[in-house]
Amino acid sequence: MQSNLNAVRPLFSHRKFWAHRFGPAPFLPMSRAEMEALGWDSCDIILVTGDAYIDHPSFGMALVGRLLEAQGFRVGIICQPDWNAAVDFRKLGKPNLFFGVTAGNMDSMVNRYTADHKPRSDDAYTPNAEPNKRPDRAVTVYAQRCREAFPGTNVVIGSIEASLRRIAHYDYWSDKVRRSVLPDSKADLLVFGNAERAIVELAHRLAKGEKISEVRDLRGTAFMVPPGWLPSDDWDEMDSTEVDTPGALIKHADPYAMEPAKNTQNAPSTVEGEQVVSIVSRAERLAARRERRAHTVVRLPAYEQVKDDPVLYAHASRTFHLESNPGNARALRQAHGERDVWLNPPPIPLTTEELDGVYELPYARRPHPAYGDAKIPAWEMIRFSVNIMRGCFGGCTFCSITEHEGRIIQSRSEDSVIREIEEMRDKTPGFTGIVSDLGGPTANMFHLKCKDEKIEAACRRLSCVYPDICENLGTDHTPLISLYRKARDIKGVKKVLIGSGLRYDLAVRSPEYIKELVTHHVGGYLKIAPEHTEEGPLSKMMKPGMGAYDRFKQLFDRFSREAGKEQYLIPYFIAAHPGTTDEDMLNLALWLKKNNFRLDQVQTFLPTPMALATTMYHTEKNPLKKLQRQGGEQVGAVRNGRQRRLHKAFLRYHDAENWPLLREALKEMGRADLIGNGKRQLVPAWQPAGTGLRATAALNAKNAPATRSTADNRKNSAPRRSESARPGRPGMAGKPGGTRKPRPGR
Repeated sequence: MQSNLNAVRPLFSHRKFWAHRFGPAPFLPMSRAEMEALGWDSCDIILVTGDAYIDHPSFGMALVGRLLEAQGFRVGIICQPDWNAAVDFRKLGKPNLFFGVTAGNMDSMVNRYTADHKPRSDDAYTPNAEPNKRPDRAVTVYAQRCREAFPGTNVVIGSIEASLRRIAHYDYWSDKVRRSVLPDSKADLLVFGNAERAIVELAHRLAKGEKISEVRDLRGTAFMVPPGWLPSDDWDEMDSTEVDTPGALIKHADPYAMEPAKNTQNAPSTVEGEQVVSIVSRAERLAARRERRAHTVVRLPAYEQVKDDPVLYAHASRTFHLESNPGNARALRQAHGERDVWLNPPPIPLTTEELDGVYELPYARRPHPAYGDAKIPAWEMIRFSVNIMRGCFGGCTFCSITEHEGRIIQSRSEDSVIREIEEMRDKTPGFTGIVSDLGGPTANMFHLKCKDEKIEAACRRLSCVYPDICENLGTDHTPLISLYRKARDIKGVKKVLIGSGLRYDLAVRSPEYIKELVTHHVGGYLKIAPEHTEEGPLSKMMKPGMGAYDRFKQLFDRFSREAGKEQYLIPYFIAAHPGTTDEDMLNLALWLKKNNFRLDQVQTFLPTPMALATTMYHTEKNPLKKLQRQGGEQVGAVRNGRQRRLHKAFLRYHDAENWPLLREALKEMGRADLIGNGKRQLVPAWQPAGTGLRATAALNAKNAPATRSTADNRKNSAPRRSESARPGRPGMAGKPGGTRKPRPGR
């Protein structure tokens, strides 16, 4: 097992499976008739997804399906099946190797419900945005139906929903800690993160006759084992309290530092009083340390412990995030009843050449013909965009990219991106010469990485840019500037816009990049995400202060003027994030008014599984700092429905519907001076006719004398979570709210 965990086999180095002779399909088949037209009698692998099938690399099942097809396997796809029975799961027959199950590009609960638990009225990944085409907790439901359809068939689960539920996790929608998705789904294997390496290796090994129960050495996989199971006799188990006691974040040793001589008290002597001392080179010491870590599994507190103990939950979350760097992460295990969930270390990121190969497979670059003229909003949004990288080293606590894609940036080559733009120009219907985005989770992290691979492999920081940009991080934007220039010089391309969110604290390190961006790639508005203005909530988000925003805005305005363009920044902010007080939101509202911002859509914090901010929300502890039974930093969680509405109302201080609530809150806060018609006042004292009726009714009901039964009802059924949020960016389940562009995950 050990050699395989450390080995990195090139993604396209496997000998192709015999079925490669059929060649690539125009689309992966969704019916028996399509299989027969391709000359297939069966599928080797069947992918089940909660999304419509769009054959484009921005959509996870298309990417995985085309990758497996390139390895020679016959891949079928079942989209949005009726989950109430197993009939739809039988329509392509029994797969020869396994079912691959995913909820789709978004977590199914984020996809289906708002932050106040209301069902969403549409689904961006469904033809004509029709809702209710996938079940709650789709991975679990689909996996169970696959078992029902063909008992004994191998079932592998993956995608962002499975990734974020691979250990015991707080679930916002049921307001409790739930088990790992593995025991609930009864899956044989879970692949987490960007799972190309694991899924390709698994398919080839199963094709050679290996049993899936014997596949225990693939990075980026999780499975169930007996409590005492270890891969071999040379493995050790350690308790998570040895990793973090809990205490401050571990500062990893400098890989280049000379270690002090070890105690040689028990070394053999050749002369009385003298000892033999072995001189070990630095490289040998580092290799031995890595070998020992790679043979160690860390035991997290059991599900039965963390579900009832907030401190142990926060400790488990903290330990999990410390073991997230592929360069030094150890295996993890967590007891669930009489069995353990075992997590191998995260996958090794793809090289640029491998990522190019994945994105240059023969995608049709459009929805399956079975959908006819139906509109699929997620496709309409990304059809003229190109994904240039994956991963994010920002480490924002409310975002789930780190848990899913990791913090090491994987970038494509410039030539590969140019080829995809040319292919999009030639193959995508409706292309008018406008490229809507060259981006990813963050627009300007293209080819940014640690300056030293050894330091990167040893690092245990949760963010490369917080509290300050790491001195070891390369921030040269030259490759991205070059890409922008070459992209807009392509024949037939009129304009290249940047639609992905921008990390402005990085951008200010490269004024030339900002000038290039502002002069050529902003369509009047540029999205940017300060998230807040106050240090309290910003420290819980691990986001930079407003100083970096101000510097970026100065450069943005300057270069816009020089280009003769009138352009604006569109900032995004989060309401009700853990650690946010009413005073913080008031100060943010005053900043918005001072800067003449009137936000149309706002985002309310939505706790998503395994995110650090979710840990703060659930436990009211800060996993970024020392955890203690008594004392330690407490983090206020905004749970009360009225307070969540108030925080959202502060972001939309200009909306008359919110004025009654804001006036009452300002009086309670001793800030009635902010009520009036002056420029420095937040809300007027008057109310336009026909507005604020719901807020006024709610306030009247709140202030009305309560009977005993009414008071009891208030006590026992006080709202805990509320406020709607926009669907998050696909693949970014931890970023709810607003209108940020979808970037599908895998």
